[in-house]
Amino acid sequence: MRAVLVVNPKATTTSERSRDVLVRALRSEVDLSVRYTRRRGHAMDLAREAAEEGVDLVVTLGGDGTVNEVVNGLMAAEPPTFRTGDTPAERLPALATVPGGSTNVFARALGLPREWPEGTSMILEGLRLGRSRTIGLGRADDRYFTFCAGFGVDAAVIHRVERARRKGRVSSPGLYVRSTLGQYFFGSDRRHPAISLERPGEQPEAELATVIIQNTAPWTYLGEREINPNPDASFDLGLDVLAMRQLRVASTARIVTQSFSRKPDPRGRQVLRLHDVAEFTLLSARPQAFQLDGDYLGEREKVRFTSVPAALRVIC
Repeated sequence: MRAVLVVNPKATTTSERSRDVLVRALRSEVDLSVRYTRRRGHAMDLAREAAEEGVDLVVTLGGDGTVNEVVNGLMAAEPPTFRTGDTPAERLPALATVPGGSTNVFARALGLPREWPEGTSMILEGLRLGRSRTIGLGRADDRYFTFCAGFGVDAAVIHRVERARRKGRVSSPGLYVRSTLGQYFFGSDRRHPAISLERPGEQPEAELATVIIQNTAPWTYLGEREINPNPDASFDLGLDVLAMRQLRVASTARIVTQSFSRKPDPRGRQVLRLHDVAEFTLLSARPQAFQLDGDYLGEREKVRFTSVPAALRVIC
């Protein structure tokens, strides 16, 4: 089996020594080449090239941002003609994800351990046993995502965190909590909801303040604790949506508390929840912060979301 390991050398929880251990372990099972990212977006190019070379497996070592880039590179590839099938998952290389970031939501959603040595052991076992699963992806306009998207407050929080990290702050649950509180109280226009959600054949939902989209559950983690606005979201179904109509203190605090619950079930008059949706469009009267898989992608006034079933085969 031919494989390519795409390494983000800036991955926060690995070192050069640990990368060497990982490479030796993978080479015990596959014919491996190692490629390092040099800039933002480079993992996308490396994954596309690997798929077009006809490799059987692409392995990532990095965080959720690296995984997202690799997935987008795979989905943009034109694999060799000897790879046939009706779905992308049948035509493209399989994906294996070694957790190397600070949160690793995608890897953990697949059932992999949080730490890279245990995650590597589970992947090696999956390779030996031929264990894999086929998952669906989400797509926002022309970009794919694996586990979540956000339009509004959560994306603005991620932007704050990214700015703080560029200034040398360490990614931590505390940083996310402080960024969330700062955005909520000082960075949001809570009195004038500007977002609308449109679905084919349905009445539009207007005056939404912020929207969270999930392709699986949980949405993210705060340390070891799951945050789960849409607990029924699944890689095997369409997209799930939670939108808040208002950002009043009492209702927002209640939704956050419900999302942290061991049996999450956010609901209330200020909540719109949709399950297993194939497609929808978000529009806003003013630009909104936008994120995919925890990466801030700027501001948008319109984004079209679609579910892409049977998109990718993953080793887990």
